Amino acid sequence: MLILISDDNYDFCSTVAEIVQGFGYETHMVHTPEDTINYVDKFSKRVSALLLDIEFGPDTNMNGIDVLEYCRKNHPFVPVVMVTGKGTIETAVKATKLGAVNFIEKSLVSAEKLKEVLSSAISLPEHKDKSEILQFLRANGIIGNSEQILDLGYSIVRFGRTDLNVLITGETGTGKKLVAQALHSASRRAKKPFVIVDIPNIPKELFQSELFGHIKGAYTGAITNKEGLFQRANGGTIFLDEIGELNFELQASLLNPIEEKIIRRIGSSENEEVDVRIISATDKDLSAMVSQGLFRSQLYHRLRECEIYVPPLRERKEDIPELVQFYLTKFNIESGRAKFFSPSAIEFLQEQPWPGNVRELINTIRIVSEYTEKDTIEIPDLRKFLGKEDDSEHEAFLPPITSGGDIKSDIEKVEKLKIEKTLESCNGNVSKAAAILGVSRETLHNKIRKYGINPNFYRKRS
Repeated sequence: MLILISDDNYDFCSTVAEIVQGFGYETHMVHTPEDTINYVDKFSKRVSALLLDIEFGPDTNMNGIDVLEYCRKNHPFVPVVMVTGKGTIETAVKATKLGAVNFIEKSLVSAEKLKEVLSSAISLPEHKDKSEILQFLRANGIIGNSEQILDLGYSIVRFGRTDLNVLITGETGTGKKLVAQALHSASRRAKKPFVIVDIPNIPKELFQSELFGHIKGAYTGAITNKEGLFQRANGGTIFLDEIGELNFELQASLLNPIEEKIIRRIGSSENEEVDVRIISATDKDLSAMVSQGLFRSQLYHRLRECEIYVPPLRERKEDIPELVQFYLTKFNIESGRAKFFSPSAIEFLQEQPWPGNVRELINTIRIVSEYTEKDTIEIPDLRKFLGKEDDSEHEAFLPPITSGGDIKSDIEKVEKLKIEKTLESCNGNVSKAAAILGVSRETLHNKIRKYGINPNFYRKRS
């Protein structure tokens, strides 16, 4: 297997080549973007992985991102690992969304890290049939057959085979939790526990006790020894969901458990070893949060040994018919009915923006199938439940906005009134209202609490 190393720093290239050769790989070094492209054009079938620098010298108008885009378009089966120096981390994160399988910082390059990153990169399951990958995804609740879903499947299988910590990124409702579960099922830890840590719903004062446990008498109310979530996940995978919501001060408490695999219960003086693989997920831009001082750089890099980006539904609308069929069948079985969508209704669904992504689509399918009396669901039925019957009707909901006033306050008034009107039209059903408004149920509950709205008020009395 040949590893192509592309960097304008000759000494760095030579050092990396020596390390890589020690793993038994053949190496070849190039030092400009143009030479990299020329070599890949000639020998793409020989190149098992490309280690590609992002920044090159002043003698070229190209950079590593340009080479990456060229390779993804013309040589999609050549795995590319970006090599980043100080100040280019955000660019490297963007590179993973353009198709790089990983990135590694120059300051963190070591024999161990290179070996794991390269092993992960060259284990791309090219030999697997497309249907085999899609079948694996479907078994894990990830539905579709688009190129984006196939690429997602390849990434899950590739990274699932390793013990690298994975950061899953993507908008809310795209299915990041399903990707985490699929990573676990593709790993050597599949028969061990998969433990979910729901970051936003753990009170700040209980966070360390929940994750690491405590001993009897550690604090008032600790009447027995308690096992934490890290202990429960021992041998398996721990999934840190919505990691971007973690309080900055509490972020430091995860550094040693992730790096050293050692924890200490509250009130105890003894360390405990835990063998866990860390998967985390967020809909936030953590690299930007690092730059803003809102997220610890050390934690970010420990969590993000590799990244999987989950595309939004609007970028894979060809998957909507299959998603509709899958979930409609599920809801039909649960309800004992036999509903189906007309072809024009499915086309209508494909035309929608889906800001809530797959979660919003699922909610819509469930609600419209439940509340539509006839067996065939048509476009007017969808318009009714998506709140698209008549734009003028919604304009009537809006209060007058006076010039010179507080814009934020006016926007909040509009938002509150829209929620109230939607709840009224849904008979106080929060799930249905969330689907119509295009937000998750959790988001709508937060808004309801914020504005002091009582959904029970809108439930009609029989």
